[in-house]
Amino acid sequence: MPLLVMKFGGTSVADLDRIRNAARKVQREVDRGYDVIVIVSAMSGKTNELVGWVEQTSPLFDAREYDAVVSSGENVTAGLMALTLQEMGVPARSWQGWQVPINTTAAHSAARFESIPRANLDQKFAEGFKVAVVAGFQGLGPDGRITTLGRGGSDTTAVAFAAAFAAERCDIYTDVDGVYTTDPRIASKARKLPKIAFEEMLELASLGAKVLQTRSVELAMRYKVRLRVLSSFEDSDENSGTLICDEDEIMESKVVNGVAASREEAKITLVTVADRPGISASIFAPLADAGVNVDMIVQNISEKDYEDHPGSVTDMTFSVPINQVERAKKAMEEAKAAGRIAYDELVVDTDVAKVSVVGIGMRSHTGVAARMFKALADENINIKVIATSEIKISVLIDRKYMELAVQALHDAFGLEAA
Repeated sequence: MPLLVMKFGGTSVADLDRIRNAARKVQREVDRGYDVIVIVSAMSGKTNELVGWVEQTSPLFDAREYDAVVSSGENVTAGLMALTLQEMGVPARSWQGWQVPINTTAAHSAARFESIPRANLDQKFAEGFKVAVVAGFQGLGPDGRITTLGRGGSDTTAVAFAAAFAAERCDIYTDVDGVYTTDPRIASKARKLPKIAFEEMLELASLGAKVLQTRSVELAMRYKVRLRVLSSFEDSDENSGTLICDEDEIMESKVVNGVAASREEAKITLVTVADRPGISASIFAPLADAGVNVDMIVQNISEKDYEDHPGSVTDMTFSVPINQVERAKKAMEEAKAAGRIAYDELVVDTDVAKVSVVGIGMRSHTGVAARMFKALADENINIKVIATSEIKISVLIDRKYMELAVQALHDAFGLEAA
């Protein structure tokens, strides 16, 4: 029997009416002849409420008890979904992570998958059950305790089940009807993409597009799990939503397929650093040890007076998530105090944004950077930092120009045209 995985996010199961709506979509796939594994999130807002209760009870909480509490939201949704399907005449059973079992590492609140044995669910399908409703976001650690996967972990759960059970497809139901060329709230000309390659989606997810969790796309790419993103609140057919698939399934891709933007960026500059072998490692090793995610890096000639600094000196600029600025500053100050690095000044700019263009077509086409930089120059937008990969070009600009930059780039690459 062919098998589908269907995942419903928090807004899709926010109340009983929405659970019934989601259940009707599951019933439709069962009527088409599929066995279905349904992955559910907690009802919208419930996880935040549970986290709040833990923090109010114990500011320095035990991570194992934190996972026991915050995972309970998915358990409630799974039970309600199974009951709803049963009332509709669909043979269904709910499963918590430990019952499958979903085996994970022991890293509470940030666990990773180890294995998902098929035997228990396969037995139930063989007995005539048509739907297994599995609580997302959670698993079973090696010590027998409940673990959670971090925020957005239900997407990753869905992809992991699709890989483990060789599903025909993994459908991610959410509050948007697919993946767009950019955020429609910023550019009114944004167009829904019928298909997008795994690599492009991974770049867009990591650059700020919030349609899918980055880990879920990484897992899908590794195991070639075909993903489809579609709306819970619209009628759908086989052509609905956006299919995220292998590059080979896409006949011809545009040079640029999407524009992503993120306001949650900060730029840090270390002024007058010695320009010598090993200095980069001396800077970025302490940042890594402190868990700071460094993104864009540029080394430039120092503007300080060379007479004050005999020997070659440079400025080192890099970007980090804005919520990691204090951690980065502390790591640099401690490294300086320990004599591992020397610099005159640490300058932080939190009024920046990152804008990126993404497309697998960049591999075989030239002139993308020139067109991007001209579009920004035509709008008088100054570029502070540039970073590139095989299928991406990112720039750091003043935050007040972010929306203008997105619109200009969307127009420059003709993304409104199919």
